[in-house]
Amino acid sequence: METMNKCTAMETKLADMLLDPEAAPAKVKTHVAECESCRKELEEMRATMAVMDAWTAPEPNPYFMTRLGARMREEREAPPQTWFQRIRARYAYGPPMHARPLAAMALTVMLLVGGGTYLGITNVEQPQPQQGPEAAVVHDLQTLDSNAQVLDQLEAISDSGNGGNVQQQ
Repeated sequence: METMNKCTAMETKLADMLLDPEAAPAKVKTHVAECESCRKELEEMRATMAVMDAWTAPEPNPYFMTRLGARMREEREAPPQTWFQRIRARYAYGPPMHARPLAAMALTVMLLVGGGTYLGITNVEQPQPQQGPEAAVVHDLQTLDSNAQVLDQLEAISDSGNGGNVQQQ
């Protein structure tokens, strides 16, 4: 079981050992020398790297660009059948310069809308709260004035409390 734990910890170190065997720690080298599965894994990695080093990309056909240009011309000149195919043909086979002014205009609109939105959010003018005891009194009076029910209740309490007579001391 302990060998299996060491082997799973060695998986990342095997790639390092493959690329630079001299820089690998002695502990890793010792484990690879003793462990059959890790040694086999390292050999498989070396074989894979050797195959990849031997592979060369094929040379492109010298007439590829000529045939591609002819095919693009044919597609451009072919009559499209639907409106979607006309739009697709214009963007796919047309000159690449036609989209740049549209892209510049779209980016400008996005920047203006985004900037305006940002300024609108950050420059919102908040009413400044009034300071001092007068502000509280004014606020209370405005609240009382707008609430007729409260005024009626206060009058009812006032009338019932002193019998409608104002007593002076």
